[in-house]
Amino acid sequence: MRPLFLFTKNQVLCCIFPALVFTLLTLSHFFTGIIYRYDFMLIGCIAVQVVLYKLRFETADEVLVICVFHLLGLLMELFKTHIGSWSYPEYGLTKVFGVPLYSGFMYASVASYMCQAWRRFDLRFYNWPNHRVAKVIGTLIYLNFFTNHFIIDVRYAIAVLIVYYFRKAVVEFIIEGKAYRMPVILSFILIGFFIWLAENIATRLGAWKYAYQHHTWLW
Repeated sequence: MRPLFLFTKNQVLCCIFPALVFTLLTLSHFFTGIIYRYDFMLIGCIAVQVVLYKLRFETADEVLVICVFHLLGLLMELFKTHIGSWSYPEYGLTKVFGVPLYSGFMYASVASYMCQAWRRFDLRFYNWPNHRVAKVIGTLIYLNFFTNHFIIDVRYAIAVLIVYYFRKAVVEFIIEGKAYRMPVILSFILIGFFIWLAENIATRLGAWKYAYQHHTWLW
């Protein structure tokens, strides 16, 4: 039971930044008469990032990775909102082409989790597919994010490729000096599920709105 407790404890610590972002989303509704929600979120997310760094919860390298994910996230948000996949209908002083600057922190939350997990669990990977194959699959995932609006959506074909090429891969994590292993495919499924859950919580809290959610919130 102790290894399970420590595993859960470290997972919770890995999720500190995403949890604080959700907390800010909740609190933002109470300050609408004082500050626009999107601006409140940007100030809050920056403050959280600074505090976590000053408390040495995150290293300088991890902050750099988070910033890169933030910028990439903003670029993807600009495209997706332009194409009409979702929108940020509320007013804000810190919006650029209809996208609030805080939105990149949603992607940065994923980066924060990955960095924390890598360090806290001392992750190692075995039977990883050829790097060229992994890079091609990763490129296809990002390309499909953009091209599925113009050509056929191939996400399920990409999923088949992932299952085939990563079927033997395992991730090793350390708890109190003892190594445990998990199939990489299973870790992908678990991470994907929690990201899906987080997206639904975020939309419920008004982080953004999908085209079908402007009148009422739906899963």
